[in-house]
Amino acid sequence: MVVLGSLSQIKPSPPISTTFSSSSSNPSQKAFLTKRRALLLGPTALVASLLHFYNPISSQPSAIALQQLQDELQQEEDRAVNLFQETSPSVVYIKDIEIDKSLKGSPTAVSQSEDDNAKVEGTGSGFIWDKFGHIVTNYHVVAKLATDQTGLQRCKVYMVDAMGNGFSSEGKIVGLDASRDLAVLKVDIEGHELKPVVLGTSSDLRVGQTCFAIGNPYGYENTLTIGVVSGLGREIPSPDGNAIKGAIQTDAAINAGNSGGPLIDSYGHVIGVNTSTFTRKGSGTSSGVNFAIPVDSVVRTVPYLIVYGTPYSNRF
Repeated sequence: MVVLGSLSQIKPSPPISTTFSSSSSNPSQKAFLTKRRALLLGPTALVASLLHFYNPISSQPSAIALQQLQDELQQEEDRAVNLFQETSPSVVYIKDIEIDKSLKGSPTAVSQSEDDNAKVEGTGSGFIWDKFGHIVTNYHVVAKLATDQTGLQRCKVYMVDAMGNGFSSEGKIVGLDASRDLAVLKVDIEGHELKPVVLGTSSDLRVGQTCFAIGNPYGYENTLTIGVVSGLGREIPSPDGNAIKGAIQTDAAINAGNSGGPLIDSYGHVIGVNTSTFTRKGSGTSSGVNFAIPVDSVVRTVPYLIVYGTPYSNRF
């Protein structure tokens, strides 16, 4: 537009007479007039060209372009919807409960506890690792059960089977790794077939790529949040005071109750385990700076927890 404004200041030149005196008939003056005429015609052609490109009418999107844009937006939305529908059955809801003392020795304490208004001491998320009922979550989600000395702590896992039927079962601790904030639970799946997650890789992640977090923030089950990978190679504290290296930073919302749930990529593959959010002391609100344990670390740790109950480093 600046170019157009400056060009509009060029005043039209007076008509050039076709009758010349003898003094104007010399070759140098003819050359001057020819050049002048060229200088006048050049900007005129430029203005016409610019008006063609900057014409507000011609620059408006056509109906076809608008339809294509709408189709692309619809496809993007459909992908997110389908991704959630495909992966959410592999995500579980975990409740830490304290049963009544009278139910301490009962084998059905967890199923009876809800009728007796057992105290819910915390909630979290997890995901189905395999078809045998192994559930992966954060250590800090089940820390009370792991350190219980009273025998009153229980863990109840709510999930959906491959047919879409919801059910719940008591989760038993199989293995723990506080240094990586990981834990494996085992649930009774008799009569149900589970749908395990599809594991991806975290070694080739790039800052800026889209990611999705599924979990149960503040007890709101099956919540999907969308963001991007904000950073890689972060260092965050673990429950035992050590550092978890190589963590994934994301702006996909992660709040209390999301812990232990999966961070997934655009293909529905798990790329991390949602574990924490940076919160300014005393604010009680998320800053939008959230972290997940990279799945490559999870893949190296979980098999040892299932087989031996402890990570490889703790066995020697």
